[in-house]
Amino acid sequence: MTTNPLVEELTWRGMVHDMMPETDMQLNKEMTTAYIGFDPTSDSLHIGSLVPIILLVHLEKAGHKPVALVGGATGMIGDPSGKSDERNLLDEATLNHNVAGIKSVLSRFLDFNSTKDNAPVLVNNYDWMKNFSFIDFARDVGKRITVNYMMAKDSVKKRLSGDEGNVGMSFTEFTYQLIQGYDFYHLHKHLNCKLQMGGSDQWGNITTGTELVRRMNAGDEKAKAYAMTCPLITKADGSKFGKSEGGNIWLDAEKTSVYKFYQFWLNTTDEDAEKYIKIFTFLDKTTINQLIASHQAEPHLRQLQKRLAEEVTTFVHSKEDLDNAIKASEILFSKDFKTDINALNESLFLDVFEGVKTSEVSRDKIEAGIDMIAALSAETNFLASNGEARRALKENSVAVNKEKVTEDYTINNSDLIHNNYVVINRGKKKTFIIKVV
Repeated sequence: MTTNPLVEELTWRGMVHDMMPETDMQLNKEMTTAYIGFDPTSDSLHIGSLVPIILLVHLEKAGHKPVALVGGATGMIGDPSGKSDERNLLDEATLNHNVAGIKSVLSRFLDFNSTKDNAPVLVNNYDWMKNFSFIDFARDVGKRITVNYMMAKDSVKKRLSGDEGNVGMSFTEFTYQLIQGYDFYHLHKHLNCKLQMGGSDQWGNITTGTELVRRMNAGDEKAKAYAMTCPLITKADGSKFGKSEGGNIWLDAEKTSVYKFYQFWLNTTDEDAEKYIKIFTFLDKTTINQLIASHQAEPHLRQLQKRLAEEVTTFVHSKEDLDNAIKASEILFSKDFKTDINALNESLFLDVFEGVKTSEVSRDKIEAGIDMIAALSAETNFLASNGEARRALKENSVAVNKEKVTEDYTINNSDLIHNNYVVINRGKKKTFIIKVV
């Protein structure tokens, strides 16, 4: 049986779902150019796109040549794979903005300015589709693939079945697989690209591409094209991967802060962490197996989640960003809380306390001083009544900026964090924020 180091690496990591026969032989034969497409539905990429990015990085590390394709043309149509209804079409200005944003994100992981033989390449399919007339496309491409072949694809059959609320498919979306297939043919012709990779939901589109390469090079035995897909990432509880209560987890710090990004990985379940550490990091097999064994022996230490969060945050952002995220995560347990919390920038402070019950108090009142009973009840409604506030204070369960206070304490300007906030705790589980306005 033919094996290939890259295929073996991706297989043990759980990153191979389907692979066309002889793909491993092609990878053994020579430095192979392979591409993955990225859909410009937004001006950034979220962590669902990390898997294809990591596939391209593995490809480059193995000595092959990665091509990242941004779908400036296909983005105008919308991929029907996995969709139950037609997607809204983006206008050209939005699409161009999104393409530029995605190119910027991809450039953080792949050096498109490298001069190596297997240097990564960045392309936009709009560049070769923009001057392609409908008649030329229908004659040169459309006649190569039968409607029967296209309708046999799962992505098409599901949409035409009428099940699960499907409302059919427009001709626009029906042509998507032909255009994606032509991308493969174009890259095969101009960059000698012989392999397309992607998520398992792309198998139908990718194999259409391999078939188009074969049919548009009829008689040329050397015109071979191959396909490999990775599984779609899932969570053990069945919920959608890459989502938090606030929505997608983005690779852009302006859309998802580094702190929230780090926390997402830190909060993964044990079962998911064992799977994700293989997929989302470049740690070797021995290191990962040792980590899993250590974690299983002492799961309460959450070593696996910590290492996963550290590796992915450093890969996507930087070591400095990771250090700041860890510092912010540990701030709640700091012995010098007020000094350390003031060392964080205000944005990071708000990230740490996102979702905490907040009440606004005028600066005049803070400057005059607010007694603790009022700070807990009348001024903020943190507690239901003055009586409940008084009981909490007598129980010695109230802290201002992590320092225990009594009923005679007065909150004033000296308590302000970033000159705008006061953190109040009742016991270990209830946290409140006073915001000065």
